[in-house]
Amino acid sequence: MSQVMDNTVQLLFFVLVIIPSAILHEWAHGFAADKLGDPTPRLAGRLTINPIPHIDPWGTLLLPFLLFFLTSGSFLFAYAKPVPFNPLALRWRRYGAAAVGAAGPLANLVVAFGLGLLVRFMDVSAFTVFLSIVVYANVLLAVFNLVPIPPLDGHHVLFSFLPDRFYAFKVWLQRYGFFILIVFLLFLFDWLQPVMGWLFRAATGQFGF
Repeated sequence: MSQVMDNTVQLLFFVLVIIPSAILHEWAHGFAADKLGDPTPRLAGRLTINPIPHIDPWGTLLLPFLLFFLTSGSFLFAYAKPVPFNPLALRWRRYGAAAVGAAGPLANLVVAFGLGLLVRFMDVSAFTVFLSIVVYANVLLAVFNLVPIPPLDGHHVLFSFLPDRFYAFKVWLQRYGFFILIVFLLFLFDWLQPVMGWLFRAATGQFGF
């Protein structure tokens, strides 16, 4: 019974951390698009820190609970409703989508390294443990979303830099990206652990989490 209670507290605690981090992530996409000349996020009401417009019923609410029970709490993830933007309206036609795509992960890394400084220089306490969880959640969101598989942010970066001769590959990846992502989550996600671990240690100065 005590293990169940501990796991439930862990789930609620992590969800309360990762959902605001995911909302910040999506707001950063909208902010970048707006600054680059695309009013779509602003017109859609997404340039706000109010969580309600950003909540996706599946990704923000159901997914983290489902993953918790499927993985016994070993892996938790959530995402907010993707912010719409029009690449053709961006001032940087070639690399604008890459800038918008990278803005969300960059915002998470700014939070991770900013709070990581507090963890690094404050005495160990319940508060620094909480901050460490926030750092890890933001590192997780940044690294995972930079995987270049649609619909993750990394595919905007990849597509912006791929030459035009790879158009057929882009179409293929767009068509099958969701299924490739499922395979990645099931079998290849551990490849990201060393990167996340290194970023977490770089941010906090700790040797694990």
